[in-house]
Amino acid sequence: MELADYRRRRTLLSGYKEAPIPHSPITQFMNFIESVKMAGQTLLANKTRSSLTMIGMIVGNASVIAMIGVGEGAQKFVAGQVQALGTNVLIVRPGVPNARRSSLTNAPQTLILPDAKAIATQVPSVQGVSAELNSSELVRYGNKNVSALIFGTIPEFLEVRNFEMAKGRFLTDIDVRQNSQVAVLGSELAEKLFGNNNPLGQQVRIKNVSMKVIGVLAPKGTSFGTNFDNSAAVPIATMANRIVGRKSPYGLAVTSIFISIKDESQMNAAQFQVENLLRLRHKITTEDDFTVRNQKDLMARMGAISGALTLMLTAVASISLLVGGIGIMNIMLVSVSERTQEIGLRKAIGASQQDILFQFIVEAVILSAAGGLVGTCVGVSGILLVGNFTPLQAGISPVAIALAVSVSGAVGLFFGVIPARQAAKLDPIAALRSA
Repeated sequence: MELADYRRRRTLLSGYKEAPIPHSPITQFMNFIESVKMAGQTLLANKTRSSLTMIGMIVGNASVIAMIGVGEGAQKFVAGQVQALGTNVLIVRPGVPNARRSSLTNAPQTLILPDAKAIATQVPSVQGVSAELNSSELVRYGNKNVSALIFGTIPEFLEVRNFEMAKGRFLTDIDVRQNSQVAVLGSELAEKLFGNNNPLGQQVRIKNVSMKVIGVLAPKGTSFGTNFDNSAAVPIATMANRIVGRKSPYGLAVTSIFISIKDESQMNAAQFQVENLLRLRHKITTEDDFTVRNQKDLMARMGAISGALTLMLTAVASISLLVGGIGIMNIMLVSVSERTQEIGLRKAIGASQQDILFQFIVEAVILSAAGGLVGTCVGVSGILLVGNFTPLQAGISPVAIALAVSVSGAVGLFFGVIPARQAAKLDPIAALRSA
């Protein structure tokens, strides 16, 4: 019976001639729709295998989208940290670049308050200059003790460092000249010491020096590990004479000078002018005894570092897409070997090699595209979780989503060609013989 059936099939195939393939757009579109339907039905008939095949693409897409989103969040976080120092700012600190020192109070005493005043009056591109003498001290009120960063500074601090007042007033030139024992508290420090009570007019002790609270700063946040909200600002002369006892034979020593520039395009010129002015004032002929840092360069450098890390992580995550593509190819090759009878019958009733090729390619693309869409949802969910539970402002990039889905579809197309070609070249007689 089997021999007779085989002979009947061979006779049928030997007398079969392929019908001419119509080339009208409507016919081609209908063939495309039919191939998509057949591919969808085949994949739905093997739900478990199709789902397992898509896992590689899901993981790859989710990883790529999440890494790009987290990378963008890291870049925004770095930019925010730098902006917290002030806009268009040059930072001058004592000592040579990369010099190691244990704390701000142990820095070389090469910068003095007159240096800051000279920069403010002699560099034309400068908008404002703030001098600071900083130290970490214990602040007391009643039975409460809080360790905080104390800024000994001048009135220009508020504008140059981009701070705002929440209540009360800031330091004045009179406070600096008279060594007034007054303090402006950060929002967090004020809450720790006074709770919901009004701190204005109250007396706090900073390193056993009584200070009258005259104002509270608006919340500023943290920048590069420094919590500005847990801080206090006092007149720089009071800080030097009464709190840290820091003296210099050349004048009132400072730990840093912050310089705001009128126009961002003048940053490099302003840095050059500041460096030359300080060399003249310090009579320097060899190595500088100060360091000038350009905030714009710092932001560009940090952005380049975070961008490189994002690119590296994205490249690593993209390997998952390659692995997923290989998985699709393996499953499709197995599918071809399992569906030889179907392929033979389709060819026997008139399907061309192009039809078979297209059907298997469509199946591979559907698997990869569906995996890409599910992976996109997983990746976006991961970005939202990162944004809610970390300081990073992780953003959802439509470009990254479109790129990841497109790449996953292209990967499926690329790795689906080999199984599709193998299916298309299958001899119908051999296919029916194996059935």
